[in-house]
Amino acid sequence: MKDSDSQPDLTGFVDLHCHTTASDGSYSPAELVDLASSLRLDALSITDHDTFAGYYAASPVAAAAGLRLVQGIELSTRCEMPGGRGHRTLHLLAYFPSVAPAPVFVEWLDALQSGRRERNVRLIQSLQGRGIEIALGEVEALGRSVTGRPHFSRVLVAKGFATDSEDAFRRYLGESAPTFVERESPLAAEMVCVVRSGGGVPVVAHPIRLSISDPKVELQMFEELKAAGLLGIEAIHSDHSAERQAHYAAIARSLGLIQTGGSDFHGAIKPNVALGRGIDDNVRVPAALLEGLGATT
Repeated sequence: MKDSDSQPDLTGFVDLHCHTTASDGSYSPAELVDLASSLRLDALSITDHDTFAGYYAASPVAAAAGLRLVQGIELSTRCEMPGGRGHRTLHLLAYFPSVAPAPVFVEWLDALQSGRRERNVRLIQSLQGRGIEIALGEVEALGRSVTGRPHFSRVLVAKGFATDSEDAFRRYLGESAPTFVERESPLAAEMVCVVRSGGGVPVVAHPIRLSISDPKVELQMFEELKAAGLLGIEAIHSDHSAERQAHYAAIARSLGLIQTGGSDFHGAIKPNVALGRGIDDNVRVPAALLEGLGATT
């Protein structure tokens, strides 16, 4: 990491989407807090996949540094497309800006993590059935509290079964790969309800990744999720051009949903994505959006 003198000053901005070594990032929680502090971000939200472990580890470090840390998490769901168009994988961000998650949510999260590990066991069996000799222990040593396909990818590359992460997903881990094993994710509307019942603020993450080309279908999907209790859309994201950011902001305004934003920082895993700045400085999340997030609770 660079020292603060060589970093841009991001006073007045926040980053509400980033990952640590507790899931699939390369920065430890303490290192991430140090980087956010050096950038002078007003606030940070650690949104690791399926776990609060990174947030808990970062909390005392952030308090000592005087950095506001928002409790968050990123969850995978299946979203039914309107009109019987099948389903898409939808990532849901859940924020707890003013209250800790209720016990019912924590219990539900424990069950979700158990399902992830069962999928990993089946994925190992699928790979081994094709002569790909890797062990679950090797992958879990990288994944720590949450082990997912990015950690499988790193082991596959390290052992010479793939040239890089893209190759590993194409040949073994992606949805079209012969060894792919799907994890049964809850429906998006169901997960929105679970987050709300746990005291959280559910927000659709990086909606561009849903790849919905028909604006009417896209709008209907957001309307149905709002009816289920959705409270926000991540309008600002590293994957979103200025045009897309304006598009999702307009949808949020039209439906009375809040807007959030974040870089989706992973460190060395996604080296072109900078904390608080995204790709080529396409991310700037005003601190005022964080106040809107808190106003929903």
